[in-house]
Amino acid sequence: MPSTSGYTMPFGTFRRSIMGIGSDHNHNQNQIHSMDVNGDSSSEFHCELGSFEHLVFRQFRTLSAASADELLSLDWVSKLLDAFIACQEDFKLILLKNESSLSKPPIDRFVTEYFDRSIRALDICNAVRDGIEKVRLWHRHLGIVSSAFDSKSRNVMVEGQFKRARKALTDLAIIMLDDSKESASLFSQRNRSFGRPNKGKDSQHKPGHSRSLSWSVPNSWSASKQLQLIANGLIPPKSHEISSTNGLANVVYTMGFVLMFVLWALVAAIPCQDRNLQVHFSVPRQFSWGTPLNLLHIRIMDESKKRERKNSVGLLKEIYQMEKSINLVTDLVDSVNQFPLTEEQKVEVQTCVQEVSQVCNLFKNGLDPLERQLRDVFRKIMSCRTEGLELLGRAQS
Repeated sequence: MPSTSGYTMPFGTFRRSIMGIGSDHNHNQNQIHSMDVNGDSSSEFHCELGSFEHLVFRQFRTLSAASADELLSLDWVSKLLDAFIACQEDFKLILLKNESSLSKPPIDRFVTEYFDRSIRALDICNAVRDGIEKVRLWHRHLGIVSSAFDSKSRNVMVEGQFKRARKALTDLAIIMLDDSKESASLFSQRNRSFGRPNKGKDSQHKPGHSRSLSWSVPNSWSASKQLQLIANGLIPPKSHEISSTNGLANVVYTMGFVLMFVLWALVAAIPCQDRNLQVHFSVPRQFSWGTPLNLLHIRIMDESKKRERKNSVGLLKEIYQMEKSINLVTDLVDSVNQFPLTEEQKVEVQTCVQEVSQVCNLFKNGLDPLERQLRDVFRKIMSCRTEGLELLGRAQS
């Protein structure tokens, strides 16, 4: 995808420049607050909107400043979801405080469109959950490889251990290389959705919206297409729309962009049905939060273009570590054809098994908390949509 950034400065310089933006932004915020001391109620309202924009800026500036080892790790993805929740909670509060304005055009249309996108977001959350389940399945098989070499005496390694490890590696390879349709069918049958099964009629859903709200996504579903549909509707409000809504249009647009970007980053990191990072969107320059989001977009795309990551099922750091450990132990198992092992071979096996065990521990400690957090995000998106539509309905009645 053609770069939308336009930046040509070295990464280090760009990163240092973004870290300096906060002080300038804080200075501007202080100026606004100083001017608003003797202002009317609208001044307080504009400060509230500026505070929301600054919240988004701060959250994503922290994420964009992550080191190369931190970016796209389980811990980083957790922080990404925390940032989204913080932004959405503030967004809900602004809508609640401005309920009477929600029925007026064009803000009524902007809010309705945002909640329409939320339905697609719920589907993407379900697809990412399926992806986490795939990784959990890989982790189980990798654990079998590790346990094959686990014996009371690490100095004694017999041929049977290598046969068990080789079989586990073969099974793992088959699972990881499985056809995407078959994988999707497996997860759909097990119904790993966050929502409750929809026992009502399909007519409960609005026409044109995804029907997989309460179920795992169907085989024909595409993460990249859903993301592109969300991105297509994200157009910065025009000046007259901003002024007519007293700036509220900017808040809705900002939250919509945050939603889309967080979903895009999730799909980049976690194995997902028909994932493709070539989703066409441009990070807006006119907002303070555009700078850290643009930097994140560049860094994630650069990560996806690395030779060793081009064919990866997901950009999650731990997946890359798993792939490396699988290759390492596979080469080791294939290279051993005589028993007993030499002392040098024993040391090599122990080092390799230790690395596999470390990867297993990373997934063991990180996957369950991430799934619970994703479940929380799913519910918060759903509750925000429900409560927001109720606010809109009351404002219009």
